[in-house]
Amino acid sequence: MAANSVGDIMARDLLTLDQGATLKDAHDLMREKSIRHIPVVDKLTGKLLGVLTQKRMITTVMSLLSDYGVSALERRERLCRVVEIIDPDVESVDVKAPLSEVVPFFLKNKHGCLTVVDSEQRLTGIVTSSDFVRLCAELLKERNV
Repeated sequence: MAANSVGDIMARDLLTLDQGATLKDAHDLMREKSIRHIPVVDKLTGKLLGVLTQKRMITTVMSLLSDYGVSALERRERLCRVVEIIDPDVESVDVKAPLSEVVPFFLKNKHGCLTVVDSEQRLTGIVTSSDFVRLCAELLKERNV
């Protein structure tokens, strides 16, 4: 596999939520699809608003449990909009970014994902640490290691 740029390994078929989605929507999507990062996009423009991480979701759910109890959790999740808890200051890269420039991001920041946007900040893909592990596995296989 000749992977040189982010576009070579990024996921393009993305699961996203829009600004109207609730924490309940995110919780259900993460559980159902076994994902840890959900990009949140503007419904009309497709622009990236931020990313909801599993860690941030769990922290919010635990806070709701502590404040309101188990019996009120689902109702509180339905009242909490994802835009209230996303990380809006996510780093993004262009699809043509070389993989060699992206690796330090993952190593330094310990983030599990990096969003890929076009020149108008519309989401086009996502690269996760799992994408790099898959790439590593393919390269090792090619080398018969």
